[in-house]
Amino acid sequence: MKRYYLQILTLLVASIFILRLLLLQIFNSEYKSLSEDNAVLESPIYPERGFIFDRNGKILVANQIAYDLMVIPENTKIFDTVELSKLINLSIDEFKLNFYKAKKFSRKIPSIILGEISKEDHAYIQEKLWKYDGFYLQKKSIRKYYHDIGSNFLGYISEVNDLDIKKDKYYKTGELIGRQGIEKYYENILRGKKGKKFFQKDRFNRIIGSYKNGKYDLLPETANNLKLTIDLELQKYGESLFKNKRGGIVAIEPKTGEILALITAPNYNPNILLGRDRSKNYRKLAKDTISKPLFDRGLQAQYSPGSPFKVLNALIGLQEGVINKNHSYVCNKGHFYAKDAFMECHCKVGTKNNLITAIHQSCNSYFAKTYKKIINSKETVSQGLDIWSNHLKSFGLGDYLGYDLSIGQKGFIPNSIYYNNWYRDGGWKASTIISNAIGQGEILTTPIQMANFTAAIANRGYYVTPHFLKSTSEIKTRKFKKKMTTIDSIHFKPVIEGMEKVVKYGTARIAQIKNIEVCGKTGTVENFIKINGKKTQLTDHSMFIAFAPKTQPKIALAVFVENGYWGSRWAAPIASLMIEKYLKNKVERKWLENRILKGSLEIEYSKHLSGKPFKINE
Repeated sequence: MKRYYLQILTLLVASIFILRLLLLQIFNSEYKSLSEDNAVLESPIYPERGFIFDRNGKILVANQIAYDLMVIPENTKIFDTVELSKLINLSIDEFKLNFYKAKKFSRKIPSIILGEISKEDHAYIQEKLWKYDGFYLQKKSIRKYYHDIGSNFLGYISEVNDLDIKKDKYYKTGELIGRQGIEKYYENILRGKKGKKFFQKDRFNRIIGSYKNGKYDLLPETANNLKLTIDLELQKYGESLFKNKRGGIVAIEPKTGEILALITAPNYNPNILLGRDRSKNYRKLAKDTISKPLFDRGLQAQYSPGSPFKVLNALIGLQEGVINKNHSYVCNKGHFYAKDAFMECHCKVGTKNNLITAIHQSCNSYFAKTYKKIINSKETVSQGLDIWSNHLKSFGLGDYLGYDLSIGQKGFIPNSIYYNNWYRDGGWKASTIISNAIGQGEILTTPIQMANFTAAIANRGYYVTPHFLKSTSEIKTRKFKKKMTTIDSIHFKPVIEGMEKVVKYGTARIAQIKNIEVCGKTGTVENFIKINGKKTQLTDHSMFIAFAPKTQPKIALAVFVENGYWGSRWAAPIASLMIEKYLKNKVERKWLENRILKGSLEIEYSKHLSGKPFKINE
């Protein structure tokens, strides 16, 4: 009996499934026949693209009305192509090409001849379009960027190409797609889903109304709005501080991993990549290979981290037990690490530094000796180096961080395999690679990686993957797991004390803010390029990492200023102004703000282009 009922149930389920397939086939065939019916015009209904807001609900990106000139090739009659081209301000060659593509795509289905026509041009064109059978204007929504900031992470949208259509059948010729940044990464959320509307036409191909009272119309699915982690006012302020400078800022909320600001300089107004001049403007930006406005220095640039890296070597030394906070070395204005090989230091001869004073005085000798102890603490230098390398990778270095943009670099943290290949097995030792002790040598980091490891220090041992998206219309909160470093939390206290003293008594005194405990580390990074195939040194880069307040930190950041020389000259004051702006919502040190706002490094950037001898590090 049970077997009988099971057979009946199976037959019933199969019947329902087959019936569903038949209905779908009939339904889809009805739509197909509608789209091929000469008396019916199928017109897409585009949902309004999702808005983008900052963390405080301030609008960053919205939409504005525009129009596309559409054509149904089969419905056209002989017309004056020169006259129509002039009407829509399109070259005759471009018009012919677009019309050819439309006919090739389908003679029955509408195609776009010219997209993103403004409201002003729409009225003028519409008045004369009656002369051109088969052509009509279709209303659409295009982007509007409310501020001239954030082009590097907001991205832009542009018309789909053949490859886009091949990858995703959702798109049709002339439609728009996110190309870079947030617009690209969250395209499926921002675009919504198109609907369809069918119109009845008369024998003269004129629209006479809705087809069957909208029986077959499909409403579009509403797009999602995005709330970003970015603070609009902080982003604006950071970009203003970088006027006439190159480099950038990455600011993160340590507890959550939320990116508060991502500044890259120089950049561009995102609105220039809207409308019919988009392609021309993009080509102009791409051709600027000197200042590189399309290059996001915060995510893509790779630099030696310089002295800020010393705090990581301090943490590894503590974790591996080769030093403690009271361990001291005498500095003799540098360190002999091999025969006739001397690493200079600006500490005075006879200076005795423990861990905390070594950080705040940025003593090269102390960290060279500490690094050698780390590498030599195991049976082989290969084992020692690999332990050092793995500690660094636990801070997110040497790999992609996993943030929600599809660009970036891994940076580089060397291991024993790298040096064994480079020097051949056994051909190296700690003193051979001593530059790693002070953040030079083969080490490469991106600014977002530096901001992230600063956040991990602020958190006393963990970080949360940096990200731009805070919430959507449907997803109100997002949860992220803590990523623990390999350093025990107890070891962060003396390092943070050292970073606090950097600002109170050391190289970053200019970064002091009234009533805010700032912890930081300056850096000066050598800068080389090739000129006519010859390695040439330019003025050093200025670097600074910081977080504040010392307890319950709210912001961690990395600032880098290309050719800015000392870390305290440009990077440290910029970082402190950003911290003050974010935590106090105002800037009280107007003298410092004015110096940075008016300061320019354009002369520095042009030195090597003049063809004349030039000086560096002045």
